[in-house]
Amino acid sequence: MPIIASRRPSKPMGAELKIIRTAAEQALIERFPAAKASLPGGGEVVRLRDAAFDLIAKRGLPHRRVEEWKYTDLRALMRAAAPLAEKPSAETVALALSSAGAFADADVTRISFVNGHFAPDASDREAPEGVEIIGLPQALAAGHPLLSELGAIAPARENAAYAINTAFMKDGAVIRIAAGTALAQPLHLRFVNSGDQAFATASRVLVAVEEGASVTLIESHEGSDGAAHQLNDVLELAVADRATVRHVRLNGEGPQALALSTLVARLGAHVSLDTLNVVTGAAVSRHQVFLTFAGEHSKANVNGATMLKASQHADTTLLVDHAAPHCESRELFKTAVDGTATGVFQGKIIVRPHAQKTDGRMMSRAVLLSEGGTMMNKPELEIFADDVQCGHGATCGELDENLLFYLMARGLPRPQAETLLLQAFLGEAIEVVEDDGLRETLVGMLEGWLEARH
Repeated sequence: MPIIASRRPSKPMGAELKIIRTAAEQALIERFPAAKASLPGGGEVVRLRDAAFDLIAKRGLPHRRVEEWKYTDLRALMRAAAPLAEKPSAETVALALSSAGAFADADVTRISFVNGHFAPDASDREAPEGVEIIGLPQALAAGHPLLSELGAIAPARENAAYAINTAFMKDGAVIRIAAGTALAQPLHLRFVNSGDQAFATASRVLVAVEEGASVTLIESHEGSDGAAHQLNDVLELAVADRATVRHVRLNGEGPQALALSTLVARLGAHVSLDTLNVVTGAAVSRHQVFLTFAGEHSKANVNGATMLKASQHADTTLLVDHAAPHCESRELFKTAVDGTATGVFQGKIIVRPHAQKTDGRMMSRAVLLSEGGTMMNKPELEIFADDVQCGHGATCGELDENLLFYLMARGLPRPQAETLLLQAFLGEAIEVVEDDGLRETLVGMLEGWLEARH
């Protein structure tokens, strides 16, 4: 009896595979051609936008099968794409900024942004001597020479959140700190998002710190309770030789917000950088850091303090690229997870073949305050040089019962004992802030979050 073999008909040669896109992906792809005509900038900026859009159109939103987004599935989390926020009216700006907000008592130069748009009339009128502040639309339209620093770090350009911001960046600021300028007051970049209807932002701030300059930058991000805003902000630091930068960022977004943020920093030689990211807000947040040592003998401290409750999800993803010899990096991230919240830390240190004498240390520590909390840790090292000192580690556990017993045996109620231990735990990350007043403000926020737990 003959044997008859059967098989499924093969796909005809040359047939195209149909890509299935989510509603959010389709909306982003359809929105770009219409938005592009009204977005500021030309020439090289248009090329950057087109390249970023091509990446989005080709890959779509990242999902859990993309390794660096394994724990934060943006495709699943972002079901719809909110429309870009329109430039707010003067009344909207005044109402949004009417509350005191974070760092209200600090002696700072305030630079205000409302719904992702620079609000010069609501900012301090006179910039300090040696500081130039230009709205991003004006800088893009004029082809400002500092725009050459946009997208200077290759790994960032391949990142989905950064690419979305680049494609749609509509407003923000370009700030230049002149060579040799030592600012006595911090520059406070205050971002406030207000409105009952969900919107998206794509703000970009570029800060060029010229040779020998010194500056403290504060970022505060505040949001209303009512709307699920989709926020995507980028801060790029171009730091020249022998400059000093102190940077503090606070995520206090509304409890419904999806907040993506990216810090891109390129350091010259003999640079000192301290940066701290504090997270208390947003339903879902992801803070990315792309740090490149481009010059020798530079140092960087990259810290984070994350406080999560209820069902919050907070992701910190870090890439430190030692591309020059004799540099030092220290990364310390502390996370407190309560309720059914989820914390994520992904950190990678890369040491290039010629980056001898590199000293890099990375640590993530988490405390789970409830049985339903989750923490994901993934520290990595990629070392291609042989004369280096590098290490990484991660811990995750509960509060030490012996220490709790010690404090309670001396008359402290358990909630107060827990608060003291958590203050010490999270406070270690905040110690990187040298300014006493600024550090006290952050400690006060930490204490407020801890008191609210009970």
